[in-house]
Amino acid sequence: MASPSPRAPLADRIEELLAPGGPLPIVAAGDPVLRAATVRYDGQLDPALLARFVEALRVTMRAAPGVGLAAPQVGVGLRIAVIEDPAPVPEEVRVARGRVPQPFRVLVNPAYEPVGSAPAAFFEGCLSVPGYQAVVARHAEVRLTCEDEHGRALDEVFAGWPARIVQHETDHLDGMLYLDRAELRSLSASQTAQERWAQPTPTLAAEELNFRLP
Repeated sequence: MASPSPRAPLADRIEELLAPGGPLPIVAAGDPVLRAATVRYDGQLDPALLARFVEALRVTMRAAPGVGLAAPQVGVGLRIAVIEDPAPVPEEVRVARGRVPQPFRVLVNPAYEPVGSAPAAFFEGCLSVPGYQAVVARHAEVRLTCEDEHGRALDEVFAGWPARIVQHETDHLDGMLYLDRAELRSLSASQTAQERWAQPTPTLAAEELNFRLP
């Protein structure tokens, strides 16, 4: 009889990460894990451990709070992310940004491609770059392909703010931060952004900070 294969180091690492319980520590910018391309998920975790890891991502995202979280943000270089957005925003913000509620979703091995050529530019932030926001121009609509945590295929078009979340989290899995795409003249402390640039669109910020919108 063949002896059982040794437990994968990645599984051991995730078990250690989950052991304390509760929200996971979020990795901050400057950690190499945020700048490395992730490994495609191909069954490296048994179903029970994958389910526990996904639940930990959900708990961590909600506690932060945020609307998305990628595995590298908790130090795990797997191509897995979670998204969820209750979208508790005023009507004028909802209309301007296309921010509509999104249910909790698990994105396994996600990839996106633009639908059309229309850009959309808004302030966004990141749990791994706390304390700041900047304007990022992204595709207004994207087609997302991936699987869920059960291996079911997803092929769906996202528009507005959900499209932004999809792009932001998928970029994390490619070793990119939102600042790589940002208009750096717009970079603002989160408190300043809340006090001065909370308008539905960044038009005023562009005028006063002297940067161009697409």
